[in-house]
Amino acid sequence: MPKRTYQPKKTKRARTHGFLHRQAKHTKVIKQRRLKKRRQLSA
Repeated sequence: MPKRTYQPKKTKRARTHGFLHRQAKHTKVIKQRRLKKRRQLSA
């Protein structure tokens, strides 16, 4: 029986989808969400 496709890892998830990763992106997602007065900036 092969392994399932999703093998959750907290560290990898945080590095890929976390706040610091979004802040570092050149698209400046966090900055735009701050300007729009979003209560939640990232997941």
